Amino acid sequence: MRVSVLPNDDTDCGWINTLPPLDPATPLQGDKDADWVILGAGFTGMAVARQLASHMPDKHIVLIDAQRAGQGASGRNAGFIIDLPHHVDSTDIEDQTVNHRTRRLNHAAIDWLRELVKTHNIDCQWSERGKFHCAIEDKGVEELQKFKRGLDALDEPYTELDAQALAARIGTPYYREGVHTPGNILMQPAALARGLAQWLPNSVELIENSPVVDIDYGPTVTLTTEGGRLRTPNLVLATNGFTRGLGFLDNELLPIFASGSMTRPLDEEEQAALGGEGDWGIIAGDKMGSTLRYTQDHRIFVRNTFVYNTKMYMTQAERDKMKVWHEKAFRARFPMLPKVDFEFTWGGNICISRNAAPYFGKLADNVWAHVCQNGVGVAKGTIGGRLLADMIVGASSDLLDDMLAFPKPQKNPPRPFLDLAATFMVNWEQRKAGRER
Repeated sequence: MRVSVLPNDDTDCGWINTLPPLDPATPLQGDKDADWVILGAGFTGMAVARQLASHMPDKHIVLIDAQRAGQGASGRNAGFIIDLPHHVDSTDIEDQTVNHRTRRLNHAAIDWLRELVKTHNIDCQWSERGKFHCAIEDKGVEELQKFKRGLDALDEPYTELDAQALAARIGTPYYREGVHTPGNILMQPAALARGLAQWLPNSVELIENSPVVDIDYGPTVTLTTEGGRLRTPNLVLATNGFTRGLGFLDNELLPIFASGSMTRPLDEEEQAALGGEGDWGIIAGDKMGSTLRYTQDHRIFVRNTFVYNTKMYMTQAERDKMKVWHEKAFRARFPMLPKVDFEFTWGGNICISRNAAPYFGKLADNVWAHVCQNGVGVAKGTIGGRLLADMIVGASSDLLDDMLAFPKPQKNPPRPFLDLAATFMVNWEQRKAGRER
């Protein structure tokens, strides 16, 4: 089948562009055979490759991507490795069971990534400073109350902060109150992804800048690029929303694009004007509010716009429109920094499902997948990729049982009804966010 949608990311990602230039990529040239092929070299694909190699050190494993490893969504997120479940505020007993399961998986991902960062000395601004959940409007404050009740149900530690205490920690006096949770990790996502790609096992061959334009699914799967063909008896898809264009899960996945902007580094005078206590990350009480980072290299990152996007890329005009919202949020929160402007604005793909469930397992006799991380791609993609490799070789564990207990993604209504409804809901929820956005 012809691949219907290919990655087409912009080139203005601040996380990527503030890193040193990479050595030239190795694209596919000519025909090649492999024991295993993993399509998609983000956090999920690299985790699958690393774990498969640990189980099968004598097998030839190829990890192939249309771009550079981690250049897609893995290098474009806000730089949080989330330790807690997204729906921690639920009081339903069944939801609490899911929350405990999700927390175990997220903690396992963090532990594994921490070990890899330490072992390979990956310079990615790894920061164990937790995260702040902040609110300004009544609705956001109400969401914080629900959040705290959920943390209590999970017996999770947290610190409540009033406006004065919060401003002392993060610099801006914009928020009414906040909650700090200590288990989250902050990092530079493109640097982490690049470091993981640099230290793949020797039996893993990384092929980059090689978009797969055609796939023949059969006893031997053949992936065709502009430079050659890759043949394998075993294929793993780590392609998130792009899986819809590969012949699978066409009616289960919802592609959402988020956009963010990042400032230039603050000078010493501007750092003093901002104040606060080191690097930090903020998640808004309202789910459509602004996510913010203050990085170790003294940049401020803002993300607050989401678009239902089936074409899987953002135009320059769309990014310019999103930047207006980033500017509005920045100026409201940081009036003490009037001369600071954004240096980069970019977009990135998030793949969600209606029931917030991933796809994990076998798609066909010789095709496996772990896709749809529902906005928690670093943690869920990492641990899900590792556990998928375990499942493939028949290894068992309590964590694999946790992963297998999740339902499959629900089917969506038919298009164009789906497109109309999804667009309306995303826009409506953002409008309701008010000053939280």
